[in-house]
Amino acid sequence: MRASHPTDHRADAADPADRPPAAPADRQEPCPADGLRPAVVDRDVSAAVGRVLGQVLSEHLARARALDPLFARDVADRVARFTLDGGKRLRSGIVWWTLRACGGRDELSARAALRTGAALELIQTCALAHDDLMDGARTRRGRPALHAAVAAEYRRTAPDGRSERLGEAAAILAGDLALAWADDLIADTVVPQRATRRVRELWRDMRTEMVAGQYLDVQGQATRSHAVPQAVRAATLKSALYSVERPMALGAALAGADQATTTALCAAGRCAGLAFQLRDDLDDLFADPDRTGKPPGGDIRNGKPTYVFTVARAWAETAGDLGALAVLDEAYGRADLPDSALDAVRRVLVTTGALQAVEDRIGRLARCAVGQLRSARLDPAGGAELERLLLRVAGLPTARPAAGPQRAAPVAETEGAGR
Repeated sequence: MRASHPTDHRADAADPADRPPAAPADRQEPCPADGLRPAVVDRDVSAAVGRVLGQVLSEHLARARALDPLFARDVADRVARFTLDGGKRLRSGIVWWTLRACGGRDELSARAALRTGAALELIQTCALAHDDLMDGARTRRGRPALHAAVAAEYRRTAPDGRSERLGEAAAILAGDLALAWADDLIADTVVPQRATRRVRELWRDMRTEMVAGQYLDVQGQATRSHAVPQAVRAATLKSALYSVERPMALGAALAGADQATTTALCAAGRCAGLAFQLRDDLDDLFADPDRTGKPPGGDIRNGKPTYVFTVARAWAETAGDLGALAVLDEAYGRADLPDSALDAVRRVLVTTGALQAVEDRIGRLARCAVGQLRSARLDPAGGAELERLLLRVAGLPTARPAAGPQRAAPVAETEGAGR
């Protein structure tokens, strides 16, 4: 549940009056669904989704404040802030551009796509609040994670470790609340009649897949699994489906795409989604922390069985490289891992060839995604935007690459665990 992909958790702002409003005035303009023109939304999809979120969250916050001001301040307001402030809004962008690539241009479909995208942003808030708690991560997007922020705020008034427990409970409840609001948004969205059943099925399946992937992730951490197939399976369920394939399927359903087009789009989405997770694994080790918003090496310190780590260990074991195995095993799951040891892990990933292998696989997956997109009958302008977005998801240049031979074999590329 990284997923790929922000709220002001300032612990010193205990008084609600000291906090900026969760849905400021510039987010309260009429929802873009009123007199919606898809061509106008095309110019800034993120802003359009933000306006929907601003309106929806403003209504939820008003009800929360009427219910109980303390609950609203500590939980509901944090959910709203995290959802509104920052984040790439990739999932909502994928829904929109899939709709447009499939020829969706009527107001009803466009309105439903924006609201579905907003619901995906809320479910992402749920995923990240819970993910940070399960991983013991203290920061997110350069700020304290939700559980850490609540704990810091109550450190003086709830001593002896009780503030930490409160922070953990608040993060669980905040994630639950975000998921409930996401479900409410989907339930209240009017979709074209042809798509009603399919949208509900996709949403239901996506929620279960996301939880299954997260469980495989934490189970792998607990059991110190080094199995490459399990790492791929967890990445597919936790990120590839939830972050890319299901949003693409939702956009295609709202547009009324035919089965052949939907199949090609889902294959493209799965390839791009797995590339997204593999890129995220590499970024955790090699990217600038100022860009990722969190300290490097969190996956290694938490003992997370990422694909790049499991490949490096498997290759070192096959080669009988006891020195490389010792570096990896000593670092794995060590919360107090020093930077020098993390540098040693990076060197092993390079010398075993694992880093290059993962980069190569990301490239193959991106070519697979592009090939599948080009095999579908899509609107040229919408298809080009969707292709650029998928390449961005994979962390690759957005110039259109040659599709290459991956065009016909997305399933083998996605599910396989080979070198």
